[in-house]
Parts: sequence; C-alpha cells; structure tokens
Amino acid sequence: MSNASVSLKIERIYLKDASFESPASPEIFRGEWHPELGVDINTRGSRLEGDVHEVVLSATVTSKLEDGKNGFLVEIKQAGIFSIEGANEEQLSNIMGVVCPNVLFPYLRETLDSLLVKGGFPAVQLAPINFDALYSEAMKSKVDSDSGPNEPAGPKTTTH
Repeated sequence: MSNASVSLKIERIYLKDASFESPASPEIFRGEWHPELGVDINTRGSRLEGDVHEVVLSATVTSKLEDGKNGFLVEIKQAGIFSIEGANEEQLSNIMGVVCPNVLFPYLRETLDSLLVKGGFPAVQLAPINFDALYSEAMKSKVDSDSGPNEPAGPKTTTH
C-alpha cells in the first residue's frame, strides 16, 4: 500500500491535564538554582470511532537539588484528535506513535514553559525528541516481550 493514499487531518488539539507542584517553595527560591532535571515522555493512542483517534503525549518533568529537595514536579498531558484514513495497521501505529506526537510536542513545550515561569522558575526548553527512534525502540521491545497472551480486540493503543 502506498503512503500517498494515507491522509491525516488534525481535528482538535487540546490540553487534557496539567499539574504543577513546588513542594519546597518558598525556601527553594532563597538558594542557588542548579537542579538536576528528569524528563519522562510517553505517548498513548486509541481509536475513538472509525478513522478517528486520540493521541496523548504525556510528560513528567522533575527537578532535584543537591540537598535532595524537589524544586518542582510538572505533569502535562497534551492531546489531539486525528482523522487518519487509508492506513493499514502498521502505518496507523507509526502515524500515532511518531507523526501525531511530533504535532503535539510544540504545544506540550509551551505549556511546560508557561507553568514553570508562572511558578517562579526559569523556563526549560525541552530538546527536540526523535519520536521515530522512540517508536522503533518501543516496537522492538514489544516484539521481544510478546511471549505473553495477546491483547483482546478493541481500541488500538501504542505506548512508548
């Protein structure tokens, strides 16, 4: 099947969930700010109906200081509804695991920066993410661990 017959339409992009915590404030603002940042990124996709799918790009960003205190914890779920027509299952999985997260990522970055600045912290510009490499790694891990029972039929979910 040719990629030319596949169409992708963005129906809606929206913020599904956002959480900001600064458990050590205001004391944290009185010392030097040299945190160790931790970033965890995941995607999840599911079929809503027919050719319409929801993809959720989740990020958890944490900061730890030398004394072990948490500077902040930010959790964001940026989502989109996408119409994907003409794709076979392999193409659909790739679009939901690579293309859609690439569309959502700039929105997630902007939300992260906005929350941090409003919380009194410097903006953190997340580096670009190679969703293609993450997807390939997730698919390889899935193939390596597919010794368990098959998933039941129903909504298609891709996670990495």
